[in-house]
Amino acid sequence: MQQADPEITLITDNAPIGRATHGGRAKCLQRLVRLSLPVPTTIALSFDEVHRIAAGENADIVRILAPFDDDQLLCVRPSSEDPDWGGPGAVLNIGMNGAQLEKLIPRVGAKAAARLYVKFIQSYSTHVARLDPDIFDDLDLDANDVVAQFLEAYEDEAEEPFPQVRGEQLIGVLRSMARAWEGTTARLLRMAKGAPAEAGLGLVVQSMVLGVGRGECGSGVLQLVSSETGMPQIIGRYQSQSQGRDALLIGPEAVYLEKDERGPSLEDQAPEAFEQLKVHAGLMRSKLREEMQCEFALDGGTIHILDGVRVQRTARAAVRIAVSLALDGVIAQEEAVMRIEPRALNELLHRQIDPQAERDIVGTGVAASPGAACGRIVFSAAEAQASAARGEACVLVRRETNPEDIRGMHAASAALTERGGITSHAAVIGRGLGLPCVVGASTMQFQTRNKRIVAPDGRVFKAGDIITVDGTNGQVLAGDAPMVEAVLDDAFQTLMSWADDARDIGVRANADTPDDARTALNFQAQGIGLCRTEHMFFEADRLIAMREMIFADQPEDRSAALAQLLPIQRDSIAELFRIMQGRPVCVRLFDPPLHEFLPTDRAGLRDLAESLNLQLSDVTHRVEALSEYNPMLGMRGVRLGITVPEIYEMQARAIFEAMLLAAAEGAPIEPEIMIPLVSAKREVELVKTRIDAVAAAVRTEKGQDFGYRLGVMVETPRAALRAEDIAPHCDFFSFGTNDLTQMTYGLSRDDAGRFMSTYVQQGVFPEDPFHTLDREGVGELLKLGSERGRSARPELVLSVCGEHGGSPESIAFCRELGMNYVSCSPFRVPVARLAAAQLAIQDKLA
Repeated sequence: MQQADPEITLITDNAPIGRATHGGRAKCLQRLVRLSLPVPTTIALSFDEVHRIAAGENADIVRILAPFDDDQLLCVRPSSEDPDWGGPGAVLNIGMNGAQLEKLIPRVGAKAAARLYVKFIQSYSTHVARLDPDIFDDLDLDANDVVAQFLEAYEDEAEEPFPQVRGEQLIGVLRSMARAWEGTTARLLRMAKGAPAEAGLGLVVQSMVLGVGRGECGSGVLQLVSSETGMPQIIGRYQSQSQGRDALLIGPEAVYLEKDERGPSLEDQAPEAFEQLKVHAGLMRSKLREEMQCEFALDGGTIHILDGVRVQRTARAAVRIAVSLALDGVIAQEEAVMRIEPRALNELLHRQIDPQAERDIVGTGVAASPGAACGRIVFSAAEAQASAARGEACVLVRRETNPEDIRGMHAASAALTERGGITSHAAVIGRGLGLPCVVGASTMQFQTRNKRIVAPDGRVFKAGDIITVDGTNGQVLAGDAPMVEAVLDDAFQTLMSWADDARDIGVRANADTPDDARTALNFQAQGIGLCRTEHMFFEADRLIAMREMIFADQPEDRSAALAQLLPIQRDSIAELFRIMQGRPVCVRLFDPPLHEFLPTDRAGLRDLAESLNLQLSDVTHRVEALSEYNPMLGMRGVRLGITVPEIYEMQARAIFEAMLLAAAEGAPIEPEIMIPLVSAKREVELVKTRIDAVAAAVRTEKGQDFGYRLGVMVETPRAALRAEDIAPHCDFFSFGTNDLTQMTYGLSRDDAGRFMSTYVQQGVFPEDPFHTLDREGVGELLKLGSERGRSARPELVLSVCGEHGGSPESIAFCRELGMNYVSCSPFRVPVARLAAAQLAIQDKLA
């Protein structure tokens, strides 16, 4: 009879039960039954049945109670589709009443029987009658008439006697749990965890294993791996004379599971039950194909399996668990790859705040670069460098960073800015360095002149005060928060090797320095997809020569200044070639406007005048003359290369000479040279002519032949639209989605953080377009540029080198367009590798 109705069904091997109709707990219990594990008699109520109960329809109590003995106590537990969505708390000991109390006294003793009854009265009062739990606070739990006191307190508050009929009690419990799930607060809470608005709830009604009585009775939980590391380890607790998950409270009565020098254990008290329990847990692992936490109860030494839930785990543990299951043949390697959320790898790659630690949050902003670090507040790059020289960790605090702050960011433990978005200068550099960074923290007041920041609650933090920056969650915390260290163990390396076997799109790194390149290589990047050469000029000795070039009036003067920079650029690029060991390296020619290399404050102008032996007024006038109303749309990139051709000529020579130096020591190298900010084919023609001339000169001087590949960075809408004109002059296109998004939207990527959260909240944009690639707008330009470019040059290599290159959603789109590779910050390379593998596996399975 039970099998005929899927809405109210006894859980058996072949009952019509599904996760999508009855929830995960009901389905898991059915799988445990199929394994012949000792699961108590259980009835499953479907989502539809629970919804009807919530709407006021009467539950079919006769059908629900049919499989149970008349005097059997019951418990009810929630069964949502995903256990992470939560649900109402379980209610135990349904059916306790005066008659049951008398029956239980000979079996478990008067005191234990009274405790069971009292526990149920408290639970029923709170969850069903919705009474204030403090009505029982003044009652004496050790009194001989404790049950009478509780019943009287209930009746006084509820203005009706406590129900004595099991069916009536069960109706009340089912109705309260159903309505609790469909309440507004509960709905919002589970939606915040990713549940759909109309997610359903199932309920399971199960025979109650008392966990109290004569012989070894109690309850506990057991799992076979550590939730923190994923390493094999018997984890859990057991408590004699207890019910449900009481053992997890770790009171003085709770004991360990296996023998432990710190105290008594279940293995000591009931060795046979302990061994049997391990066998059951191992069977659950192998047959359910997952590490499970087993909830159990003992009744006179006999084991009952009450439930099985997926072991909670950190990202580190998740990787090891997936790899271990695959190595043991429980799951396939490809399934192990699919089980890890790519972004969760950030927990492994960076230090994080201990998830168990309390957080004293004093500000919030954009989570720009993952990881966490703490240190003393400093307000300038020079102070950060001085702090690093003293061996003191520091947090660089700026309104917004500029290229001159790179040295300070290298020295700092973390960065915090008032302005900026996900692709602002601080964010991009922070991700490249693996530096925790929060930008756009506009909830705080940045009083940089007074060297202090003020939290929304009025607390003031001055230079030298310690704060913690959580770049994973976009939070600023007071003080020195406890940390969990990054771990890249053998399980991580194994998983990533399986991912590389599966993926079908290349992954390179954006790397500007030898340290960046080493990090990229450590994360198995297949090359460098973007080397921003301008970042090589911000060291103090190099900056002087750069400024001399900017202030030169004549081409020969510029050439003289650039001659000082040539060996510096050549040696830096040669080191990148050496580190990458023959892997491709794409070097972008000079991109930023010249004003970024000049000071803006009075002290900086004075120092510059002194270093150049010029009058302060002359320097000031020249700096003002170079300033632009909108420098990011002004004379930068290829425009600067055409206007001041000596810069690109020097860089081309540096690249070719660096290639010959590195090639003499190792594998042959064919450098890739990328022209930034192209809008028209004539720009490419002009630059290519000059680079070809430099290449010819170097071949003649060195007596060696070599080749190179020329490409453009497609970051203006016009370049994408006119791709068929530009492609015949190029070997590759690399889409710079940071600037392309900025120009397509007409948004400043540095300032958008001020209002972007409001836009997303109000549905103007579904996501921050600098964080998640906009398929409809920017994506359309990528599609047109790819199609038109390859229509003119079928062998054209296509890639994305903006920060979207590390986004799983963006990688999916790049694969759809047939791109050859993506390039992203070094610390995002593993994320991109795993995401690319999962996409390839999904396509294979489709």
